[in-house]
Amino acid sequence: MTSYLVGLIGSGIGPSLSPPLHEREADRHGLRYLYRLIDIAELGLAPEAAGDLVRAARRLGFTGLNITHPCKQTVIGHLDELSPDAEMLGAVNTVVFDGERATGHNTDWTGFAESFARGLPEAATRRIVQLGAGGAGSAVAHALLTLGADQIALVDARPERAGALAARLSRRFGEGRAVAAGTDRLPALLAGSDGLVNVTPSGMAAHPGPPLDVDLLTPALWVADVVYRPLETGLLRRARALGCRTLDGGGMVVFQAAHSFRLFTGYEPDTERMLGHLTDLVST
Repeated sequence: MTSYLVGLIGSGIGPSLSPPLHEREADRHGLRYLYRLIDIAELGLAPEAAGDLVRAARRLGFTGLNITHPCKQTVIGHLDELSPDAEMLGAVNTVVFDGERATGHNTDWTGFAESFARGLPEAATRRIVQLGAGGAGSAVAHALLTLGADQIALVDARPERAGALAARLSRRFGEGRAVAAGTDRLPALLAGSDGLVNVTPSGMAAHPGPPLDVDLLTPALWVADVVYRPLETGLLRRARALGCRTLDGGGMVVFQAAHSFRLFTGYEPDTERMLGHLTDLVST
């Protein structure tokens, strides 16, 4: 029987539900599948060490790897090939080994797109404010523009990163479809927007607290968060109390995991079953 050895490289990933999500789905297919966490924070390594970890995993016989914050961009220079999506986005969240070759893929954008279409059907997307312009931010903005958003305002703690992402997206989708903005413009931007997306680590157990002043939220906004541990972040709690439509990070993590599982194994995952797995996991 073919066996699969998969890992996740990232920082502060102890609470990740990726191992049981993958392993439970593999069990339903009768597969021997082991998923391990490789936490650079616990190992005392910098994000730039992702390349060394990828090479070590390939030598040790791993089937593939998932990549998360803060290594989705630093890992790129250490791969042999990128899928068209990963190359376009400049971010990798899945690495598949085939002999001596390591190919980077991006299932974040398709995962978010599927979650958004399912969780916020018919949501207005004329203008959207997105907090975060890193690897996951690139994927989420691409997904929203692909789904038909007119314009996304990107706000990041590193303004140069927001500017670079806005330029890439504008080349891809058309001038002005993505713009970079400073945090000082958040009140005016939110007042004229349909929705807000948090694509920063703020709200995670390792990064407590909301990503912005929650007093800026209004009932007219829909609010989405990619954080899924906890599923109800402080940002979403405040938004729901105001009556906003909301989307938690659970759908994105399930759908991107399902798409990665397909790349690793060639088997078709049951996403409804995996959503059920997530519900069980977060309730225990």
